[in-house]
Amino acid sequence: MPHSRGVQILLATLCDFAADYQGKLCILGAFDTLCTREFPVAHPQCSFAVRLCFDPEDHGTFELVIRALGPEDEDIMPPCKVPMDATFPPGGPPFITRNVVLNFQRLKFEKPGLYRFVVERDDDELSNVPLRVMLFNDERSATGPFG
Repeated sequence: MPHSRGVQILLATLCDFAADYQGKLCILGAFDTLCTREFPVAHPQCSFAVRLCFDPEDHGTFELVIRALGPEDEDIMPPCKVPMDATFPPGGPPFITRNVVLNFQRLKFEKPGLYRFVVERDDDELSNVPLRVMLFNDERSATGPFG
């Protein structure tokens, strides 16, 4: 008998653009670092994309909460509550997947530091995606953010 995995996060990322296209998760430009010349800064546009996988034991409806946290674990925007339907038809498939795409316009960062995007279900953390926000350094520009 197969072992139940429970809900799984197959993918969670920040990116330039994401879309759910007929159940396919399309992602463009995944990133983990933003460089700026001054603070505060508002990033013009980005997306947070999540792909989840459910076993039949996890069927039903529930709510995901996606939070964007700053360097001191403060919310940098109101938490996003996402209704999720993981209902299996009778005699259905062994698993189902669902995509979540949040599009952000002018997401504001007050200071440099480590930010996080957290996916929660019933106060349990399912995923934690880091984002480093830092000052641009002309000396590193030729070698990238880690130069």
